[in-house]
Order: sequence, then structure tokens, then C-alpha cells
Amino acid sequence: MAHNCARCIGAELYFLPVKTRIPLKFGHETLTSVTCARVRLVIEDEAGNKAEGWGETPLSVQWAWPSQASYEERHALMKEFCKRLAARWAEFDHSGHPIEVGHEFMRSALPALLDQFNAQSAGPPMPWLAALICCSAFDIAFHDAYGHLHGRPIYELYSAPYMAHDLSRYLTPASSDVSFAGRYPSDYFVQAPDRLLAWHLVGGNDFLRPEDGAAPVDDGYPVVLDDWITADQLACLKIKLRGNDEKWDYKRIVEVGRIALERGVTWLTCDFNCTVLEVGYVVDMLDRLLYEHPKIYAMILYVEQPFPYDLDQYSIDVHAVSARKPLFMDESAHDWQHVARGRELGWTGVALKTCKTQTGALLSLCWAKAHGMTLMVQDLTNPMLAQIPHVLLAAHAGTIAGVETNAMQFYPEASALEQEVHPGLYRRRHGSVDLSTIKGPGFGYRLPEINRPLPPAEATFFAKQ
Repeated sequence: MAHNCARCIGAELYFLPVKTRIPLKFGHETLTSVTCARVRLVIEDEAGNKAEGWGETPLSVQWAWPSQASYEERHALMKEFCKRLAARWAEFDHSGHPIEVGHEFMRSALPALLDQFNAQSAGPPMPWLAALICCSAFDIAFHDAYGHLHGRPIYELYSAPYMAHDLSRYLTPASSDVSFAGRYPSDYFVQAPDRLLAWHLVGGNDFLRPEDGAAPVDDGYPVVLDDWITADQLACLKIKLRGNDEKWDYKRIVEVGRIALERGVTWLTCDFNCTVLEVGYVVDMLDRLLYEHPKIYAMILYVEQPFPYDLDQYSIDVHAVSARKPLFMDESAHDWQHVARGRELGWTGVALKTCKTQTGALLSLCWAKAHGMTLMVQDLTNPMLAQIPHVLLAAHAGTIAGVETNAMQFYPEASALEQEVHPGLYRRRHGSVDLSTIKGPGFGYRLPEINRPLPPAEATFFAKQ
């Protein structure tokens, strides 16, 4: 009989700063550095057995918290909130499977903690998405620790007898045609492959061809898109767009599309990062592409998050877009309830991210698949340990095509120590990443083999020992 229940008895938080080799522009902001929150959790089961697990997430301020407030102010607030989370996780007295514990934390503890934090802060109020990112490192660490507690890969533990409750405890179907009774996350997984197609990010500031005048970066890695395609034999390109400049966006799609056709790239996708306010903006662009550049139009596999992510404030009917191309929620897909609302509005797919918590990603995966929605797993430019749960989610989800992975474009050396153990995860070869080195309990980090020195802990709480 498996021990089902475990609780957190301690938390430790580290901050790992990373600088980009080239800027990453998306939406209205540009990223030149990021802090990765790395978390160690210690858990204990009802028999007194203990295990530790690790989780890591880049605190992507610009993505999670678009605001007129300065980057420095938002960055400092997210780091401070991580410290508050360390204390709250260490004292969180709910026991169960990681999905049960993670779900309960996000349902009861996280909203109260965020409300209290915002009430006490003199700065701008932190949005829920930023709070989820901060929480995700802790949630991921709990899942990893649970795998170590049982000495098995965590993806083998998302079913009975490890889960005391089926999915009907967490999810509500949209119609009587769907039932979650007697169903577990493992029922919605595919057989995980060892290799995944890798999507390359074409940022808004990225140079496309050598003649475009890009300043060389003397680090041995490509700079322009043309060279990246050659070096990594890329088959999939994700194009970041502005969403408020139709002329620029259309030209950018055509320019990237022409390079893709020349170089034998298979798929494109367009990401507007929540900046579009009118459905006609996207519809007109797609229709014009179909008429003027039908081959490029045919290469667009899906369109990602054109419209503002607050579905309550912006309840935009998007059926006109999804009638033309699959339309994927990203920032809007905080959890399965948001996915359900998006489906009502016409969204047909969900871009999952581990940075919204492993628990939330799995529940959204199950709800979406049960209702016939298509899945993708998108990157938060995940380096180091953050890359591993990210690609494992994609491998088990059965995505529309592979996984987005772009940390090797913007800070490849940040993962040099992890790359020694997992060489195929941090470099893209033959247009794909290789997951075959992920082995062992939890997320299969093989952490003892990765000789990464950590800075002093920013917060340590062992409230229950």
C-alpha cells in the first residue's frame, strides 16, 4: 500500500541571477536579465519518512506583471513575495498527494497571502499571474520531493493508489458528456518520447539575416535567425509580434515566413502577447496572408494569445479567429476555470506552462483534453533545473508539436553545469531536444551529479521540525 499523504515541513529559497546575451523583446518590454527562484522543500509522510525536492522558476517580471511601474520595483516585490511563500509553505499543514496539497494551497493559502502582501505593500498591487510564478517553484519542489519519497519518477505517481481522490474532486466538466469520476491525470498522458521538436523564439528585436547589421556577440552562438536555423536545423519558429502595429506585424510574419520557406522550416506560430484589442486585427492579417502568401499562411500551425488575458474584463468572442487557425490561450490560462471560460469564447487550445505551477498545469491539461482542446507547452525561457519539468510536461501532454525552448538562445551558459549531465536538453540538435538523460525519482534532475554551487539561502524555514 502506497503512502498517499505527505506534508511540507521545511522550505529553503535561493535566488540565481542570470543575464541575457542578447535582449528579448515581447509585448511592450524588453528582458535583459532574470532572477531564477530555486526552492528546496522537505516533506514528510504519515509514517515519518522524509524526502527533499527541488523546484525552480524564472521570475519573469515583464511577462507576469505588465505595468508602468519600474522593473526594479516589480522585481523586488516578486522576490519579497517568494520569501513570504517560503514561510507559508513551511507552516502549511495540509497533507496529501502533491496535486491535493498544491490545489489546496492555491485555493486557500495563496489568495490570502497575496491580499495581505498587496495591502501591506506601498508599491503597485501584484497580479495573480505574478503570484503564481512565485508559487510555482515551491509547488514543483513538492512534486519532486514526493517522487523521491516513493523512489519513482513523479509522472508514475499521478494515479491511484497514490492519489486518494480522482479528478472529480478538482474539476467540473462543461457538459454531461464529460465525467472526471474515476479518472486521474495519468489517463490523459501520452507515452513520453525521448525527443521533442524544439520551437525557436523570434523576438521582436531579433535580426533575421546576416546583412541586417546585427552586432556580433563573441560567444560562439548564432545571433541572427538565418544562422540559428542552420546551426540547430530548426523546424519550428515562434514569431513575437507587437499587436498594436498591423503594418509591422504583417511585414514581420512575411519576412520570417520567407526565410522559413527558403530554409525548409515546417511550422510557424504567431504570438501577440495580449496586446490586441480587436478581433478584426488578427482576422484581417490572416486573411491577407492567405490571399497574398498562401504558403506562409499554411505554415502557421496556431495563433497564440492575441487578446488581453483578463477574460472577465475582456470577454471577447474569438470564434472568427479560431475558425481560421487554432487559437491558444497562454497568459489567460491561469487554471482550468479560465480554460473553461476561454473555450466558451472560442479559444480552441491551451498553452501550458509549469511556471503557473505543476499542479495547475496538470489540472488544465486534463480539463482541456477531456473537452477536445489542443495542447502546447510554452517556455518562460527556462534555464537550469527549470528546463526539466518544462520538457517533461510537454512529453507527457501530447502537444500539437513538440515544445518551445529558448533559454539556449538568450543565456546558454547559464545552464552549462546542467548541460554536462543532460547534454541534449540545453542544446537543440536536428531541430529537437533529447530527454533521454532524465532518469530517476521525482523529476529526474540527477541533482547530485550537477555540481552547481548555490549562493546563501535568502530564506530558510523549518517550522514543523
